[in-house]
Amino acid sequence: MILSNISVPLLGIVDTAILGHLSSPDYLSGVAIGASVMSMLLWAFGFLRMGTTGLVARSEDLGIQWLLRALILAVGLGILVIFIAFPLLGFIVSWMNASLEAGPHALAYLNIRLLSAPLVLANFAILGFFIGRQDSRAPLYILLAANLLNIALDFLLILGLGLGARGAAAATVCADVFAFLLGLYLLSRVNKNIWPYICIEIRKKNFLPWIDSTPWLNLMKINADLFIRTCLLLLTLTFFTAQGAAQGDSVLAANAILLQLLMMTSYALDGFAHATEALVGESMAKKSQRLFEATVRSAGLWALASATLITVILTLGKPLILSLFTDIESVIEQAEQVYWWLCALPLIAVWSYQLDGVFIGAGKSRDMRNTMFIASVVIFFPCWWLTRGWGNTGIWFSLFLWIGTRSLGLISYYHYYTVTNSWLHKQS
Repeated sequence: MILSNISVPLLGIVDTAILGHLSSPDYLSGVAIGASVMSMLLWAFGFLRMGTTGLVARSEDLGIQWLLRALILAVGLGILVIFIAFPLLGFIVSWMNASLEAGPHALAYLNIRLLSAPLVLANFAILGFFIGRQDSRAPLYILLAANLLNIALDFLLILGLGLGARGAAAATVCADVFAFLLGLYLLSRVNKNIWPYICIEIRKKNFLPWIDSTPWLNLMKINADLFIRTCLLLLTLTFFTAQGAAQGDSVLAANAILLQLLMMTSYALDGFAHATEALVGESMAKKSQRLFEATVRSAGLWALASATLITVILTLGKPLILSLFTDIESVIEQAEQVYWWLCALPLIAVWSYQLDGVFIGAGKSRDMRNTMFIASVVIFFPCWWLTRGWGNTGIWFSLFLWIGTRSLGLISYYHYYTVTNSWLHKQS
């Protein structure tokens, strides 16, 4: 799962490194804004991955019907996103405080990237199904192959053909299409009964499972909590990017680099969280307290050890890491001013990532929503308002408190459910 996950931010890192070595920071700034907007639009539907994982993991059968429901929902939502977002792209880029130089690059990027929205959301559902089945190889194949293709196309379209932001967007769209097709192929190989099952149900005209509203209500209930939680997360990160943009392209570019490193950390540590989702879901289905406790304990220890190692690497490797991303002196100078916040974050953030996995597997999505609401609305935005005079340092300080609050909130919920012995007996 770690290898699968780090291939995702690796793509962003390559994009950032290639654009960061072009003649102007405008390209990097424009793509940073465009990528942030796409994250806001598409990752808001990350519940399709998380919700599907938990439902499949807790399912006593193969969970195929949960996958099919998630795919139907994903494609429908993706088409809806395209129709709603396209007319608003100009306004969104303006709201992100894009400069006159970076704005056209951001808009060009978004006009292309948005085309693959239905497939991106369908890929979320497919990955969630595989993780819920404790199949870690299929996500690795899908993400690694798609991102390697994306990286190769980046070099061809950005450096070879000089397409800039449009090249970065086109490369990602091609990779999204490839990932979806590969996911369908692996579903047929790993789960040989999935397509025959669908064909038999259609021939029998057995649509009763789809008419029954109960499974759909369960799916929507879990997904609604995760949707709100993810929207708050993306709103915070998008606002973070917008405030960096308001301080100039050099600050925006520096923050884009550091956020890529933070995303690499997040996705690496999420490997343990994703494994935890599947194993905790299995413990719920089996009502096994022993499996639950063993999963949480072992995954937590490994995640903490990994977070410590990441902090050491970031601290000792600062000069080399920054030089790999850009050779623009103004960008490096801005990055160095807040770099140490980045170094400290893995040790604080690891608990929010790891406990997300526990709560998703246990089906306690409401607690994740509540924790994110407090962290974003009660902590991050008021803190940003009070520290506006600190410049970029104030933004990073607010982000640090935001992540810390998420960890503390989930730890509090975990302690409550453990003390009341209600993990296996009460679903929320």
